[in-house]
Amino acid sequence: MNMKGIVLAGGSGTRLHPITLASSKQLLPVYDKPMIYYPLTVLMLAGIRDILIISTPADLPQFRRLLGDGHSLGLHFTYAEQARPEGIAQAFLIADEWLAGQPCALVLGDNLIFGEDLSAVFRAAAVRPEGATVFAYQVRDPERYGVVQFGETGEVVDILEKPVAPPSPWAVTGLYFYDARVTEFARAVKPSPRGELEITDLNRMYLEEGSLHVERLGRGCAWLDAGTPDSLLQAASFVQTIQTRQGMLVGCPEEVAYRMGFIDADMLHSHARRLGKTELGRLLRDVANGVHA
Repeated sequence: MNMKGIVLAGGSGTRLHPITLASSKQLLPVYDKPMIYYPLTVLMLAGIRDILIISTPADLPQFRRLLGDGHSLGLHFTYAEQARPEGIAQAFLIADEWLAGQPCALVLGDNLIFGEDLSAVFRAAAVRPEGATVFAYQVRDPERYGVVQFGETGEVVDILEKPVAPPSPWAVTGLYFYDARVTEFARAVKPSPRGELEITDLNRMYLEEGSLHVERLGRGCAWLDAGTPDSLLQAASFVQTIQTRQGMLVGCPEEVAYRMGFIDADMLHSHARRLGKTELGRLLRDVANGVHA
């Protein structure tokens, strides 16, 4: 079965008020691209081409205008409303009919993951026949996240949601791969004390049956959560540094579509022409011409 992908781009972005009073957080710029481009390309790097965008009723028209139907990227986009944000695991209840019993990957709309050879890591997770795969990243402030607790031999013992005393510095990133049973599991998740369907509770169900895989992202990777003014600035600075110093694109759907074989060089040139004289357009022309192999 082909894996489907979900980008959860809802919520009200309260940590970014007043910036997000008039616009979805996931449409804000991270250097030279809308924020949603970065998680979208993560799904594309996993080889996923059938993608559901979940957002608020007010913001969905803007996402449609930005992304269209996905055809020009060799993708297929579908859109669904999240009337009220009631936890990350709610995404699978919203997507239930669309998923039609197929496995899927979920990425949060404000997450940026970058690193060497990540496409191979993501594709391996996408073809795993059963269970769930999450990615852990070492952070300085794990109490803000879901945290992985490891045993003495490195096995996963538990996942704790925003623990007061974190058992490790390994936070669970906003990228999750699940087998075809995910909607069945999501229906069994009970609201937490804060009234949300927690993704940590869903992951713990897979852990308890022994089918949760945790992949650690090492030194060569960057994981950024652009949900606050500081982290938004950090993400923009990171992208600017990589692109201007190395001439390598970060989170560019057109480039990823070309490198993954979803579109050809002529289509990439077409995207570059649409972007005109921008630096992004110039970099895309270089890629299409084989300058950055």
